[in-house]
Order: sequence, then C-alpha cells, then structure tokens
Amino acid sequence: MQFELRQQVIEPARQAFTPLTKRYGDRPATRYEEGSIGIQSTEHFHYRPLWDPQHDIYDADYSALKLSDPDAFTDPRQLYYTPYVVARAGLHEAFGRNLTYVVDRGLLARMPQDWQDVVTRTVLPLRYYESGAELLSVEGGRYAYGTTVEQVFTFASFDRIGNAQILSRIGIALGENTDAVLATTKPAWMDAPHLQGLRRLVEELLVEPDWALANIGLDLSDRLIFPLLTAHLDEAALLNGAGAYSLLIQQLGVWWTDQRKWFDALIKAWVTDPEHGAANVDALQGAVTRYLPQVTAAVVDLAQEIDSIVGVDAEKFVAGTADAVTETLRTNGIEA
Repeated sequence: MQFELRQQVIEPARQAFTPLTKRYGDRPATRYEEGSIGIQSTEHFHYRPLWDPQHDIYDADYSALKLSDPDAFTDPRQLYYTPYVVARAGLHEAFGRNLTYVVDRGLLARMPQDWQDVVTRTVLPLRYYESGAELLSVEGGRYAYGTTVEQVFTFASFDRIGNAQILSRIGIALGENTDAVLATTKPAWMDAPHLQGLRRLVEELLVEPDWALANIGLDLSDRLIFPLLTAHLDEAALLNGAGAYSLLIQQLGVWWTDQRKWFDALIKAWVTDPEHGAANVDALQGAVTRYLPQVTAAVVDLAQEIDSIVGVDAEKFVAGTADAVTETLRTNGIEA
C-alpha cells in the first residue's frame, strides 16, 4: 500500500478581527494592529468613579486634547509588548556593558573632579525628575482615551523608571559600589537652589487635572534637559577628559531619539484632527504659554550650576534650544 503526502492549503475564513476588517478591509493584520485597534471600551460601563462622578471610567473628557478617532493615531514604532521588551532589554544590556567597561578601568574615578561634581550635583539628582515623569506617564496610560494613545504613555512610564535606574547605577558606580554618592541626590533634589525650579515644575504637573496638558508640560522640559545632557554635555565631556560620562549617558540619548518619534506624531495628530484640531491648538497654546517660561527658567538654573562648575556654555545652549523649541511648535500652529 502506498501513501501520497499532499500539501493542502486551508484558506482562513477571515483575515482579521472585525474592527480591523471594518477599518482596513479584509487583509491580514499586523500584531500591533491586533493588539491596538478597536480595543478601547466604549460602553456597558458598570459605574462612574466615586472620586469623579462627572466622568465615565473611560472618558475622552479627562483631557481638553481629543481625537475624533483615537485609532487614527498609531505608534510610528509599531510597538506592542514583545518588541518593546526586546528593544528595552537591548538598550539596558548595552548600558550594562558600557558600565562594566567604565568600572573595570576606573574611568569614573579618573574623571576630572569638576566633572565628577557635575555628575553628582546636577545629573544624578534628575533620577527624581524621572520618577515624577514616570507618574505623569502612568496618568496618561490610565486616563488616555484610545488604546493606541494609552499604549505609548504606558511604555513611556516604564522608560522613565528605566532612566532613573540608569542614573542610579551611575551613582552607585561613582560611589565605588556604595550608596555614598547616591545618598546625596535626594537632599540635593529637596534643597539645592539650582534644582528647585525643576522640583516645583514636577510637583505642579503632578496635580494638573488634565493628564495630557501635564504631559505637554513635561515634554517641554524634556526638550531642554535631554539635549543638554546627551548632546551638549556629551560633547564637552569628550573634549575635557570625561569620556566616562559620554559612554554612560549615550543610552539616554538613544531613548530620547525614540521618545520623540511617538510624541511628535501624537502632537501632529492632535493639531490636525478634523473635528477637534482647532480646539486642540488652543489648548496646546495655553499649556505652552503657561509652562514654557517656567520650564526655561528651571532648566536655566540647572545650566547655570553646570557652568559654575565646568563652564561649558550650558546656559547659552539652553537658551538656543528654547528658541528652537518655540520655532518647532510654531510649525504646528502653536504660538509660544
């Protein structure tokens, strides 16, 4: 008796879930689309929050910034859980390799004392800035309406605590595997004059009732802080014998480039929304008018402290960056 093996192709009865078929037609969906599009709960809620009975548990009115079709915004990175975890694991493994290299060769201890002071007094205390940023991103993940919007803020919240961990590991390494250096960062965040502007900003953003406008304020601050840390100070460190700083801060630069991809796309989605675009521009302009002067003054305080230690024109750089941010916002129709 002979048997013949034949290949039989069974066509699927449907290519994708119903919400995807309605939006994109009958075609195979990506993993990102399957886990992101048409997922937002819109009805059959059991209760309204006792602490805010004017809103449903999922409600677009938690923010003045709205999208007529939240699923029209998609993460340019197309991240869902698995690729996000893989990407961040790679980033932190790369940081770990750099840290091991620096520690094994004693490069942190060999940095000029003024650059050690810059790291200790101005960079490491920003772990508390990152902790506040995590809470603001968590708020976005909780109150955002639309799964694609919620996802980017949820991933960002994990990113921010990861940034805080990077800074903490640098502090532990600088303290030669003790918490001697790291222990100085909280008193600095609480009391050092050059950090009080940033501390006040973070605390005020944490009590801003509109989750999206709070994250806009945070983003304005990020736009000044991260270029200062990962571009200007990085280059100055290389030219002044502090290569260890450059090696260790580059992971934050990689993250910052990634962060801009989705945040810029979300702002564009808000300002170009066919139904809410004009109202969104007004709300964004109000937030920028309110927060940008405060943000600039806070980061200038930080830059002045850096200049008092190493003199690398940090304040001038921040002023130029603030002008560039204003021009970028203007291209989106947002006047600062």
